[in-house]
Amino acid sequence: ATIFGTAEKPRLSIFRSNQHTYAQLINDDKGHTLASASTHELRNKGTKADLARSLGALIAEKAKKLGLKSAIFNRGPYKYHGRVMAVAEGAREGGLKL
Repeated sequence: ATIFGTAEKPRLSIFRSNQHTYAQLINDDKGHTLASASTHELRNKGTKADLARSLGALIAEKAKKLGLKSAIFNRGPYKYHGRVMAVAEGAREGGLKL
């Protein structure tokens, strides 16, 4: 099944490289990125999983500023494990409903 986000409930897309993790809130109706965040923006130290959890909280904070309360989680080709799971948990702790 294809995951599709709208303006009211955007798609939270995750990308992870060897060193960093990236998250985007995407409105697929218009093809626009509403908000994005990466572990580059975070100043704190820790493991990659700790940074991913902080990334989830950061993207949830940006979503709140846009007036968004929920999103559709798109893990892409990655298993729901490790950093991907940490981003989702951080977003939930930040108040974003996935």
